This record gives sequence, C-alpha cells and structure tokens, in this order.
Amino acid sequence: MFREQMIKTSLGKATDFRWRGHEISRIEGLSDAVFGFAVTLLVVSLEVPKTFNELAEIMRGFGAFAISFALLFGVWFNHYKFFRRYGLQDTTTVVLSGVLLFVVLFYVYPLKFLFSTLVDRLMGGHGEVRLPNGNVEAAIEPGQMASVMIIFDIGYLAVFAVFFLLFWHAFRKREELELNALEVFDTRISLQEMALNCGIALLSLAIVLLGGPSYAGVAGLAYMLTGVVLGTNGMIMGRRRRRMARQFASASE
Repeated sequence: MFREQMIKTSLGKATDFRWRGHEISRIEGLSDAVFGFAVTLLVVSLEVPKTFNELAEIMRGFGAFAISFALLFGVWFNHYKFFRRYGLQDTTTVVLSGVLLFVVLFYVYPLKFLFSTLVDRLMGGHGEVRLPNGNVEAAIEPGQMASVMIIFDIGYLAVFAVFFLLFWHAFRKREELELNALEVFDTRISLQEMALNCGIALLSLAIVLLGGPSYAGVAGLAYMLTGVVLGTNGMIMGRRRRRMARQFASASE
C-alpha cells in the first residue's frame, strides 16, 4: 500500500515533528479506499476510445483531471500527515474524518464539472456539451455561474473547516500527546493555514452572494489569493519557527 511505503520512508516529514502514528488505522484504510474511488470518478472515460476523434475529446479533459487530482491529492496528503503526526484514533477524529470523506465524495462531480468547463474555455472551446439525445447545450448558462461558484465555495470551506477542527482537536490534546514547544507551534501553523483557506472561501462566497451573478468571475479570482496569503504566512511563521528552533536547541543542550 502506498501509505505504508510513505510511513516506512518518513515521506512528508519535512520538520522535526515527532510522528506518533506508525500503524495504519482502520479509518485511514477507509480513507485510502474512498480517495481511490474519488480519483476513479474523475477519470474522463472508462472506455478505450475507438477513434482518434474520441481520443482527442478525452485528451481535452486532461487538464481538468490534473487540477482535480492535484486538489484531491492535497486533501489526502494533509489527512495522511495529520495521522502520522498525532496518531489519534478517538471518536472525534473518526467522526471528523468521516465528514471529510463524505464531503470529498459528494464534491467529486462538481469539482470535475467546474474545471472541465473552465479548461474547455481556456482551450478555445465554447463551453458546450453534446447530450446523449444529440442536442448541444451550454454547459453553464450565464446566470448559472454564480450557483456553480457557491457550490464550489461551500465544498472548499467544508473541507478546510473539517481540517481546522481536526487540528484544533489535536491542539486541545497537546498535553496528552506530549507535544513539545515546537510541535505546539507547528500545530498552530496548521490551524492558521486551515483558517486562511476558510477565509478565502468565505471571501469568494461573500463576493458572489453580495455581487450577484455578474461577480461570479471575481469570486473565482479570489482563489488566486491562496498562494500569496499562504506563502506570506509561511515566510513569517517560518522565520519565527527557526528562531524558536534555535532557542529550543540551546535549551536542550
């Protein structure tokens, strides 16, 4: 199993945060199966193309698949790191993980639909689809883009809200887990990152709710702030952590 190999090689252990989860729990096994199924649902076509035109149509969906896969992998990797760092298997952790898996499965198709439409337009398409009965319709009508953004915003917010609650749960159990000062600081950084992602989703949601359908594009552009906001936070907190690590090392000598 991929997760087992990552544990053996300590892949993802970027800092000196001690890992407390060394065995794969049942909820982790379930999450692997769910994420695997979610990725399967993202596949453009389950049938081998019979003509070059069919192959070309499938290849047009590669960009949307790549973006959606990257987002799902990021969610899975955060979940993986949480269990490695804290090793929690209590009721709260299981329930929150179950909620996360529900959200992931529920939003696979909306995620695929949104990015398939956006990539198609970026590649010069007209955002049209051919229905089984042969009719050609617009994938998204002009007045529907706001609803699409609201659906995406709620899903994005739900995922990172669950992660915030997971890390908050671990933070509350810091004494029980015997987290040292650096590990507590790293947990706070994770909480900040999840809160910032939630804030961006709320900003996008507020734009489309207050501005209406004409501001749906602006709401989508709000997510471009993610890299800037998280990058700035990472630099600031990284400098603080390095200072703290030096003090921690000096105190340990």
